[in-house]
Amino acid sequence: MLALIRLVLLILFIIVASSIGLLICLVRPFHRDNVGLFSKWYGKASWIFGLEIEIRQPAAVTEAMPCVFVANHQNNYDLFTISGALISGTVTIGKKSLKFIPFFGQLYWLSGNILIDRDNKSRAVGAMQGAVERIQKDKVSVWVFPEGTRSYGRGLLPFKTGAFHIAQQAGVPIVPICMSQTQGKIQLNRWNNGKVIIEFMPPLLPEDFAVPVREVAQQVRSMMEEKIAALDSELTSDYTAATSAASGKS
Repeated sequence: MLALIRLVLLILFIIVASSIGLLICLVRPFHRDNVGLFSKWYGKASWIFGLEIEIRQPAAVTEAMPCVFVANHQNNYDLFTISGALISGTVTIGKKSLKFIPFFGQLYWLSGNILIDRDNKSRAVGAMQGAVERIQKDKVSVWVFPEGTRSYGRGLLPFKTGAFHIAQQAGVPIVPICMSQTQGKIQLNRWNNGKVIIEFMPPLLPEDFAVPVREVAQQVRSMMEEKIAALDSELTSDYTAATSAASGKS
């Protein structure tokens, strides 16, 4: 029953949020702050799934903008978890097919995100160059999932180099964003699905990644993999401590 209620609430939220968002986009299409506004809305919907979201964002992150954010991509719940960490003045890069999802797809496009056709290499390269130009001209940051697809519990997948080429060509920092594991931990029929931690790592300045881009991608991946493991370990320790405390009281 709880799962059904959550699904109904989720559908209503998407319809209402997308409808209001589309009205805003008609007034200010492709505005630099649209994506940040709508992402906050979707991030707040995490309560529907019984999740507590903790976002750790040091001041150095906003000071480093514009930059290229790289984040781990786990599953469809990312839309309601890690999206809440997106900072105003940031757009994302997503596949062109997202444009055709009813309500959400039209909002995704009109809000100003960058769409990429992965099946057409020349167009994909053109979109990447367009991202560089937007960073330099409009001073917007770009958010990329360097794995290129959802991992679905397979761990952090190998990184593609597109995000790192964009940062290198635009001459801006790379800021890794790590989210603790959610795959297999969210049950729609369970009231409380626990806590998720999203942590921004320190910005990597352009001079920090003068080595070949592929090596930079591998280094950043290793850093993120280690941080994600640390976040998962922290949550496990917190859960164990809370369970022990509850057992002691009983």
